[in-house]
Amino acid sequence: MTRLHLPKPKMVATDVDGTLIDHDERVTARTKAAVAALIADGVPFVLATGRPPRWIDPVVEGLGFAPLAVCGNGAVIYDSAADRVLASRALDVETLSWIADLAERALPGCGLAAERIGASAHDAATPQFVSSPEYEHAWLNPDDTAVARHEVIDTPAIKMLIRLSGALSGDMRAVLAPLIGDRADITYSTDHGLIELSAPGVTKASGLATVAQRLGVQHSAIIAFGDMPNDVPMLAMVGHGVAMANAHPEALAAADEVTATNAEDGVAQVLERWWV
Repeated sequence: MTRLHLPKPKMVATDVDGTLIDHDERVTARTKAAVAALIADGVPFVLATGRPPRWIDPVVEGLGFAPLAVCGNGAVIYDSAADRVLASRALDVETLSWIADLAERALPGCGLAAERIGASAHDAATPQFVSSPEYEHAWLNPDDTAVARHEVIDTPAIKMLIRLSGALSGDMRAVLAPLIGDRADITYSTDHGLIELSAPGVTKASGLATVAQRLGVQHSAIIAFGDMPNDVPMLAMVGHGVAMANAHPEALAAADEVTATNAEDGVAQVLERWWV
C-alpha cells in the first residue's frame, strides 16, 4: 500500500515536542486548521506525550480545543477538557528505591527526579515533580521542587528521571537497560543525558491502546506521528506510523513514512491528504 492510497484514519495520535509544535513551542495556524478539520469530521485526535498533564494547557490553547491526552509516556490518560486523570500506572516505592541505587552505581554523578500525579493536572496535594540536589535540568524553566534524595523515592511516581549532564541519553539507556531488565520500561525523549523510566510495559503504545479501546478504534485504523525513541512503540503499533524529518534514527526506522520537519508543518502536510 502506498502512502498516497491510505484509507482515511479513524483516529489521529501525535507526539507534541519536536512533532506537533514548532521550535518556538507553538501550534502553527496551518496545523491548527488541519486538526480542526479532522475534529469537525468526527475523528478523534489524541496527544501522546512525555509531558505531564500540567504541561498540556499551552497545547490546548494552541489547538483551540481540549483533546484526550496520553501523558507521561503512557503512564497517564488525561481528559484535558474535564481536567481529570482517567487512569494512571505508577512505579512503586520499592522499585523506585531499587532503580535509584542501581542508577547511582552504574552512572556515577547522576541526579534523580520523580514525576507524580494527582486527580487533575494541577493537583496540589503533593509536589508533582521533585528532584534531588544532584539533578541538573535538561530543559529551561523547570517547575520542580528540590528535595532530599530520599524524598524523591518515598512516594509512587508515574515516571522516574535520571539525569547525567554531558552524557548521551542513548548511552545511559545502554548501560541501565540490561541491569533493570523487565522491572521498568526505559526510554528517552531528548539526547541530552536524560532517561525516563515507567512501570513495566508502560509506553505511549500501551496508553494509546487504552484510549483506542475506550473509543472503539482498531489499531490498524490509527495514524500516529513522532520523533524520538519514546515514540517508537506507538509508531510500531498503529496502522501507519509517521516520523518527522527531524526525528531520531530509531523513530525513522520504526516509521512507515517520513514527513517534513516540525518546523515545516510536517504533521499538517500529512493530515491535509484527508482534511483541508
